Amino acid sequence: MTLTLSQMAVDVLSTADGREKTALSRRHAATWFAARAEGTPLDIGQVTPPDRPARPDQPELLQPRDMPRRRPGTLAGRQALLHAVAHIELNAVDLHWDIIARFAHVRMPLGFYDDWVKAADEESKHFNLMCDCLEAADSYYGAMPAHAFMWRAAEDTATDFMGRLAVVPMVLEARGLDVTPQMIEVFRKAGDSGAITALETIYAEEVGHVAYGSKWFNFLCGRHEQDPKDTFHALVRQYFHGALKPPFNEEKRAEAGLPPDFYWPLAETATQR
Repeated sequence: MTLTLSQMAVDVLSTADGREKTALSRRHAATWFAARAEGTPLDIGQVTPPDRPARPDQPELLQPRDMPRRRPGTLAGRQALLHAVAHIELNAVDLHWDIIARFAHVRMPLGFYDDWVKAADEESKHFNLMCDCLEAADSYYGAMPAHAFMWRAAEDTATDFMGRLAVVPMVLEARGLDVTPQMIEVFRKAGDSGAITALETIYAEEVGHVAYGSKWFNFLCGRHEQDPKDTFHALVRQYFHGALKPPFNEEKRAEAGLPPDFYWPLAETATQR
């Protein structure tokens, strides 16, 4: 029996092991795009996704304030940095499949599903790249604690489609565009060519993921006759727990469709508070 896209999403969300989850994610993405190429797209379907995705027993999840400090000039610090990125990428796999299943009741063009299946596929690749780098550095995913912050954004926006687009790709993933160049420089100083190549791949592809968020957020604003900038500001203030912290990678944010007047006012408001 052929699964619907929503069933595929729940299949991924219900798989605990990171390597198994991402392998399944990539298989389902290939199935979706093969059907699209044949001109016979799969049904989107409707299912109820789990409140939380299945997770391996490790890593231990801590509140961000309880996370140990990283010292990137040391091997242990670089291992911790790779581990943190791997954790973010695994969460991103689940977030992208979750948006497909959780909001399948909202009528959207097929291009929406193309974008998020592609993003989930790329995040799966990114997780495996980071796991490979960890193993090359004599570590592994699960070897140290990780934070539980990213899935909180999913829980907070579980009933708000536009809120999910505003907070996950347009805030959390956009933050990756700000910080990844500095991470690449850490590994450049350490002479770790494998980590540099992996992070450069992630950096290039994450621009597209932020762009998908911006594109479909603006699409829904147009559908509902709402001003995108004002709506974005209101949703981020409602759902995002924390400040938007400069410096911002304005060039890459602009490439992804995020103009400065979307995020700078939020940073200024956070500073005033």
